[in-house]
Parts: sequence; structure tokens; C-alpha cells
Amino acid sequence: MQKNMGVTDKTIRLIAAVALVVLYFTGIVEGTLGVIALVVAGVFVLTSLVSFCPLYPILGINTCAKKKVT
Repeated sequence: MQKNMGVTDKTIRLIAAVALVVLYFTGIVEGTLGVIALVVAGVFVLTSLVSFCPLYPILGINTCAKKKVT
């Protein structure tokens, strides 16, 4: 599994995950939508930690900075 997520992408995903969790636990998002929000938050955290998004190769996206060869 080659990394395909950059630092900015990971940061945005982690902030979104925190926001979704806060929305759920404050009761703003409840029920089925709340559970979906928690699952999405979990996926965001997991993909951020491993720096790999399984949808990116399918869509041809790579936000990981390429290393310069010197």
C-alpha cells in the first residue's frame, strides 16, 4: 500500500472527523445519520493514520507530496 495522502489532506480529514464526533455527542446529529457520521469519522481517522485512501487510486488522485531526487 503506497501512501497517497498529503499532510493537508490528512489534517482536513482529522478536523472533519472531530467535527462529526462532536456533532454526534452534542445531539445535533442523531439516529441513523448520527451512526453514519461516526462511521465516516472512523474511516477518516483510519485513512489519515495510514496515509492511504482506497478511493484515490480508483479516481486517480494522489495528494502526497512527491520527493525530489537530488
